Amino acid sequence: MSIIVGDNTKVIVHGITGNEGMFHTQAMLRYGTKIVAGVTPGKGGQNVNGVPVYNSAADAVAQHGANTSIIFVPARFARDAALDAMNAGIKVLVIITEHVPQKDTIELVAIANRTGCVIIGPNCPGIMNPSTKTHIGIMPTHIFHPGNIGIISRSGTLTYEISHDITQSGMGQSTCVGIGGDPIIGLNYVRVLELFKNDTETGAVVLIGEIGGNAEEMAAQYIKDTHYPKPVIAYIAGRQAPSEKQMGHAGAIIMGDSGSATSKIKAFEKAGIPVAEKPSDIPRLFKGKI
Repeated sequence: MSIIVGDNTKVIVHGITGNEGMFHTQAMLRYGTKIVAGVTPGKGGQNVNGVPVYNSAADAVAQHGANTSIIFVPARFARDAALDAMNAGIKVLVIITEHVPQKDTIELVAIANRTGCVIIGPNCPGIMNPSTKTHIGIMPTHIFHPGNIGIISRSGTLTYEISHDITQSGMGQSTCVGIGGDPIIGLNYVRVLELFKNDTETGAVVLIGEIGGNAEEMAAQYIKDTHYPKPVIAYIAGRQAPSEKQMGHAGAIIMGDSGSATSKIKAFEKAGIPVAEKPSDIPRLFKGKI
């Protein structure tokens, strides 16, 4: 069992004929992801890395039964690509693109909530399930190993570092979800925690957060209120970040006292969740818990 993606996942790549789309399509195929088609309007009939290209998601779904899409198109076209996918019945949508206008994301998330589509991102590294060799994103696949630790993260780089530390310690990952670093995103911590709670493949969870917003505080409250049944270890990046300055992601900005690393760490500690001081501490903190 896995969450969101797995053995039955069939992927189309929006923007497959661009440089990023080509490169990451090849990497995902090499890992084992079932990529059945690509979509670039006006370039239907072409072939990229052995993958047929169509003008629309509807054509790709009709020919191949695809149920998932990953989007590599420029920000100004991301809304149209996402709508093309959802209108074709796609149920999992991974938006890698950054700098997507917030009004576009709000519209897409509202439609997804009505139609039952799961949006991961925008501005995210994607999703990885090592046990089924399913990788939909831009992650370095060689650092992952099948295991029972689920990972939820706003940061791509920290996802890779912590996953590598977990693998090197002799443990492995169930599903890794990079939810994205924008202020407005589709899938959030709480929804992924709910999925992990019912996932037999996941025995524990790493929650990787950063400054900005209140998503981590909300996750901590959810864990506390629901008496979450699986061990959770948290890590918060940006402890030394100055106020009012954006750090990396668009959502990583402290406004006054809101969104600081201190407030997030306090929320987790209040909920009884250990917070690692550095990423390499996480495998040690799991010893004896799983």
